[in-house]
Parts: sequence; structure tokens; C-alpha cells
Amino acid sequence: MNGFRPGVLPTLVVLTLLPVLVALGFWQLGRGEQKRELLASYAERRAAEPLSVEQLQAAADPAFRRVRLHGQLDAAHSLLLDNRLHDGKVGVELLQPFLDQASGQWLLLNRGWLPWPDRRTPPAFSTPEQALDLDAWVYVAPGAAFQLHADPANAQWPRLVTAVAPIKLWSELGRAGFAYELRQERGPGAYMTEWPVVAMGPEKHLGYAVQWFAMALALCALYLYLGWHNAREKNHGSGHESTQHF
Repeated sequence: MNGFRPGVLPTLVVLTLLPVLVALGFWQLGRGEQKRELLASYAERRAAEPLSVEQLQAAADPAFRRVRLHGQLDAAHSLLLDNRLHDGKVGVELLQPFLDQASGQWLLLNRGWLPWPDRRTPPAFSTPEQALDLDAWVYVAPGAAFQLHADPANAQWPRLVTAVAPIKLWSELGRAGFAYELRQERGPGAYMTEWPVVAMGPEKHLGYAVQWFAMALALCALYLYLGWHNAREKNHGSGHESTQHF
């Protein structure tokens, strides 16, 4: 091994960082595959005929299934989901409890996106008082929402929140309700209802995976270069000393 002398410290650095970089690359590949499966499931289920609320409750996997509703909105308990972007503009999504009259089930209906006119002025919205017939689909987030701070409990209505938790809402209101958010399709009472299914597509994860693997490859190349360079320097120095001694 006289031709390769990387040193102890570089070896320890490589042994520490290389597995992390490779693991991050494979993690991004896995996330990309999950997103591909998610989008495929979304496309298939969004093309199907809407279910009734009773059929939805019986479904083992409700994610992205369409459902037909008939009932009324509860305007007294409105949620404004903050920090929602649309075409580069910041706004909120309006969510309200919806009582389906056929099943007697409460569901949390997302009526769509509204822009912030000014951070000091809450977005204005109206709520139809009559019974509505509409279609919606079940949104199941691919991961837990990141929150710097938990939303305050028992805040005044309409309530500005940074994450949606239907189960907590039903518990607070003393109601039996569906566990997931429903996103309304175009129709009566809807605002802007063009949501992306995922914030980051599979191609983004592939790009990040390539970056992590490239960093791992660069680390290995640097390690090899350093080892061979140090070996040449040492051999050159030893040869020079031998010549002087002779």
C-alpha cells in the first residue's frame, strides 16, 4: 500500500460521510417512487364515479376517492388554512364542516383557495345557506405537516391555522366526523379548487438523488486523489533524502 496514503483523518471523514450521502440518495429515489405511485392512484381514482358517503366510510383506503355530497355547510366554524400559494400569490384555503344529510355524517370540506388582500385584513368569503349538491375528493397528505408552532386551541372563529386536523376539530365540536379533509371540485360554493396533489413531483426527487450520488462520487474521487498525492509526496521526499545521504 506504498502507493496510497490518504491519512487517518480523511479516512474517518469518508467513512462517516459516504454512507450518509448514499443513504440520502436512495431515500430520495424511494420518495420519488412513492410520489409516482401516489399520482397513479390519484389519476385512477379521480376518473372513477363518485361514491356515496356510506360507501366512502366502508372503503379500506379512502385516499383520493371521489364522493357525492348533499347537505349544508356550517359557517360558524370556518378554518382558514394559511400560507397556501397559487401562481406565486399567498393566500388561504377555506375549510368548513359539511353535514351530509343522507348519511348524517360530518365532513370537513375544503372549498378552495382565497388570496390575502392584506395580512391585516382577513380574506372575505361567503357561505351558501341552502342545501348543496356537490362532488369532492378525499385528500390524504403524503406526510405530516411541518409546523414551527402548534395552532392555538379554542381560538375565535373563523380560525387561522397552519395545519388541518379533522379529528381534533370533531373532538372540540363534540361531533362524529370523517377523519380526512375533502377537497371540493368545481361547483356551487367553490372558490379556486386547482390543487397540486404533491408539492414536489417525482422528477424533483430524482434530481436530488442524482445530486447526493454525485457528492458521494466526488468525495470518493477526492479521497483517492488525496491518497495518491500524499503517497507520491512521501515517496518523493524519501527518495530525495536517500540521494542526499548517499
